[in-house]
Amino acid sequence: MQLPHYQPDRCAALFADKVAQALSTLGLPNAPEPRLFESEPYGFRLRAEFRIWHDGDSLDYVMFPPGNSRSPLKIDTFPIAAPRITEAMPKLKALLNEASELRSKLFQVEFLSTLSGELLITLIYHRPLDETWLDAASGLAADVNCQLIGRSRKQKLVLERHWVEEILDTEGKAFHYRQPEQCFTQPNGGINKKMMGWLLAHTEHREDDLLELYCGIGNFTLPLASRFRRVLATELSKPATVAARQNAEINNVDNVEFARLSAEEMTSAMAGERPYRRLAHLHQPLDQFDLRTLLVDPPRAGLDHATMNLAAGFDRILYISCDPSTHAVNLRTLTTTHTVSELAFFDQFPYTHHLESGVILTRR
Repeated sequence: MQLPHYQPDRCAALFADKVAQALSTLGLPNAPEPRLFESEPYGFRLRAEFRIWHDGDSLDYVMFPPGNSRSPLKIDTFPIAAPRITEAMPKLKALLNEASELRSKLFQVEFLSTLSGELLITLIYHRPLDETWLDAASGLAADVNCQLIGRSRKQKLVLERHWVEEILDTEGKAFHYRQPEQCFTQPNGGINKKMMGWLLAHTEHREDDLLELYCGIGNFTLPLASRFRRVLATELSKPATVAARQNAEINNVDNVEFARLSAEEMTSAMAGERPYRRLAHLHQPLDQFDLRTLLVDPPRAGLDHATMNLAAGFDRILYISCDPSTHAVNLRTLTTTHTVSELAFFDQFPYTHHLESGVILTRR
């Protein structure tokens, strides 16, 4: 079967319904007319993961209804996935069914693809992996034409590399991103490019500096760096921070400095509450940055109280949210000091209730 909620003919109407609900949730009576960015109705999702269901010597991809781990739904087609994933799924399944050394105690399969056409597959097991598995996996990777990783408890075997390279064209420039397995990346490539374009369209060239929290692998950081004198970008994940630095080097972006700090730690550092050794590598002291613009793309919980207080001191706030309900809570406070100058909605996850919202706030 395919997804029960997959309705490509209603994709635009479902997006409009979500936008109406989000506008009601946000409660911004004086906000400008929102820009709406629709997703492609199919082939948009660059990540996918499936549990594996064994039946004797054969296996299937399955998903489970929310809250029901006892009723697996076999997935024969997955049209919302990117072409490299949908092309690989049947071939991978057939090869796994033919190879007992690859099929035995296989628990889950994860796919990571790119708009540039690369594919990484991770096979997750409930058993240790050995040289026999490596030999069989090498042949599978060649047959499927992908990068391949095997995982089990306290074990990770990488056949060639643990990342894919994405290429995103923004304002006529191609940005190359190394996207490692298990680092967050935007799952809808087309919408990601639209979010980048929207941020750039509303960010003029400035002679001051940008602070970015939750920068990940540098997705928004690198294109926006051209608009500022310097950028200070922070991220808690160590692998993502490493990838962000590599991506800056790959793209010859030399006015960005990355620090491995959480938003809460960066807020503490900005307040002078304590020094952080993870800021010691900066080319200039923190208090010598002219930070007037803040970019945040937080997790669904939104911004904590201390980070909200930090945000209130910036001239401009660029806020990308993946949850309108927590966005609304934050905006009730931020709009006491700032005015919403731009509003946008991005259909990152068609056929679900999830919706990305973007707001640009200017200090009154």
